[in-house]
Amino acid sequence: MEISLLSGALGAEVKGINLKDSSNDNWQQINNLMLEHKVLFFRDQDISSEEQINLAKKFGPLEKHVYVKGLKDYPEIVRIIKGPEEKHQWGETWHTDVSYSSKPTKVIILRSRKIPPVGGDTMFSNMEIAYETLEDDIKKKIEGKKAIHTSLGAAAFVDKYEEMEGNGNLVEYTNEHPIVRTHPETNKKILYVNSMYTKKIIDMDKKESDEILNKIFQHQERLDFTCRFKWTENAVAIWDNRSTQHQGLTDFFPGRGLGFERIMDRIAVEGDHPK
Repeated sequence: MEISLLSGALGAEVKGINLKDSSNDNWQQINNLMLEHKVLFFRDQDISSEEQINLAKKFGPLEKHVYVKGLKDYPEIVRIIKGPEEKHQWGETWHTDVSYSSKPTKVIILRSRKIPPVGGDTMFSNMEIAYETLEDDIKKKIEGKKAIHTSLGAAAFVDKYEEMEGNGNLVEYTNEHPIVRTHPETNKKILYVNSMYTKKIIDMDKKESDEILNKIFQHQERLDFTCRFKWTENAVAIWDNRSTQHQGLTDFFPGRGLGFERIMDRIAVEGDHPK
């Protein structure tokens, strides 16, 4: 096995592990590496949908997306498609997946199917380091506090994405989570808010809440907390959604001749109640 770090903050590209193998021993090795590096990347993994699902199930029960239809034969898989003339794609701002749920996603397994020749890299950021380096005065203000996360409704997931099909659900979900959560496996503290879904700190007036959250969001987006992955076809990313944020870069500009299709298959594993 060969492991190459993508940055000093997080992320590792792994060679020598076959993702077709969903045995307990192989999964345990993958999970240990994921807990250490937060996000793992594997290239040249021509896995089937069944093999992707079998591996994901080792991490826990699978989620179905609350707003978007999964594949007909594999409803647990959301096929994320950016059309060649679209200027937007899913996940184009920093976020933690499904933080609006009462049990936000634990792990994501994302497999590339069609990758443009340029554009569409994904960035990841380490929220354990983000907490460790947060200013002490902000740490004191958020200690023991919770924040409100909202799903923004179905429109946020389908309206400006021409290739994504809604499932008819229009309910907007809202839940409260600790601003600083503890990782259930490593016991590390995590800065658990994000600029996409987190809207207000509970028991704090809106002005002060906005000021603190904006400072935190700016802090979370520091480049020295991040790594960046350039996709190739049949690459797989597996990340710990509890301790990271990610962003899909939308550097697709059809007007400059950079209109490309991008196709990814996403499986999400259900997490726990943040504590």
